[in-house]
Amino acid sequence: MAALGLEAVMREVDGEIRGLEQALPGRDLALQSTVDQALRLANRLMLAFAQTTGHPLDIGEDDDPLEVFKAFVKGDPSLNAIRDNVRELVYYRNCLSSGREDALPVNPVAMAVRTIRHVYLYVRTRAIKEHGLKEV
Repeated sequence: MAALGLEAVMREVDGEIRGLEQALPGRDLALQSTVDQALRLANRLMLAFAQTTGHPLDIGEDDDPLEVFKAFVKGDPSLNAIRDNVRELVYYRNCLSSGREDALPVNPVAMAVRTIRHVYLYVRTRAIKEHGLKEV
């Protein structure tokens, strides 16, 4: 995937995150669907970035985010910077799967949206610095 492909993915992901952010004030977001969407977006960012860096991953957008992350950082430990963000989203998913909503932080919907925004900003900054991505 050329930088142009990454740029398109970054624009699409940014648009989806903006949609989530705009829905936050009205509290119209369901936690499960928000977490699922955030995890898919994180996978999409990692896959697109890896492809652009010449390290395509043989894994898909709907695969386990921890597996995508493990493949994503292989060969470049500096990419571990988003590890805690990905793990936080997986934690939310696991809490929901096991019926442990009581273990979630206050306002987990907003936290999930802010967490995926952090992942986006990190990948975007790396792409701008290292791969000539235009500001998106």
